[in-house]
Amino acid sequence: MARRTKSAETANATSSARGTIDYPFLILVIVLMAIGLLMLFSASYATAYYENQTSTYYFTRQAIFAVSGIAIMFIVSFMDYHIFKMWSPVIMLVTIALLVIVLFIGKGNFGEKRWLDLGFIQFQPSEFAKLAVILLFSAMISSKAEKMHTFRYGVLPYVTILAVLAGLMFLEPHLSGAILIVGVGAALMFMGGTHWGWFAGAIGTAVVAGAAAISFLDYARQRVQTWLDPFLDPRGDGYQIIQSLYAIGSGGALGLGFGNSRQKYLYLPEAHNDFIFAIVCEELGFVGAMIILILFALLIIRGYWIALHARDKFGSLLAGGVTTMVALQTVLNVGVVTGVLPVTGASLPFFSYGGTALWMLFFEMGIVLSVSRYIPAKKAG
Repeated sequence: MARRTKSAETANATSSARGTIDYPFLILVIVLMAIGLLMLFSASYATAYYENQTSTYYFTRQAIFAVSGIAIMFIVSFMDYHIFKMWSPVIMLVTIALLVIVLFIGKGNFGEKRWLDLGFIQFQPSEFAKLAVILLFSAMISSKAEKMHTFRYGVLPYVTILAVLAGLMFLEPHLSGAILIVGVGAALMFMGGTHWGWFAGAIGTAVVAGAAAISFLDYARQRVQTWLDPFLDPRGDGYQIIQSLYAIGSGGALGLGFGNSRQKYLYLPEAHNDFIFAIVCEELGFVGAMIILILFALLIIRGYWIALHARDKFGSLLAGGVTTMVALQTVLNVGVVTGVLPVTGASLPFFSYGGTALWMLFFEMGIVLSVSRYIPAKKAG
């Protein structure tokens, strides 16, 4: 009886403390989405006309998903984020089931099996996996915070879950998705209090495994060599990054002007998707690209501010996990487009084409805004 009364008092206190959403975070999300839509239109109209005889095909679909996604974000922002703690195990089980199903009936453009086609819509289960990891890890860590320094409670269950998810994604294959999930999961473990020694051991193991793969596997060695010098295979594996570098280089300091990209005319593959940042650099130049990266940096900083000032551990981990996911995905995409990282297929949040991915992104932004509503009034600002 006492426990029930205490829980009711806590729930009432939490509900009565709900305030307004964090407007700086919301404004940054809307601004990035607006710029992303404009750049998607510019980057996609040549491909859209070639493939669908309608130059606005991709833009129109993305705009519809963006408007509906903003509605989703606001709906989620009004929800009590604590509800996700109860549903996180169910969401994870459904996600694992979808990742198994996609291996048998999934579709892809280049032989991979990443998409489930329901007829009226297509989606990637890996997008659900990102959210599922954030929700479940946040729930588990907040419930076992005092035991996170131990192997049994702070390492084993999380590594097991990440191994299952990453293993299923490698079978698709979806390397960038696996990297993002492992990265977000590790970040949440670190935030939760897992001892740094386990991370040092994991990094050391990964370095040794990577060195061994490069030394003994011709395929791995060739991929690394092409990454370091794409002109070794200019018509094969190096073609996409070469065209991306041409686009970035031709943009110069101020760019060729909005709509004036040359590489989007079927020279650069995935110009409206994974490599849209190259078109940004070509049309808006170094200055424009830096402004966009600064907006991303401000969004990430504000997301971590919300995490640091959250009312409880669960909210802090939720906001921190979502923010880390956006940060990792942005760094991975920009790194690939500029040739700093090997090609992995990561999309740029708010910019790359993809309707269901955009819906999931706005759902996650709504979670951060929901957490911000419960920040004590004296800390908000």
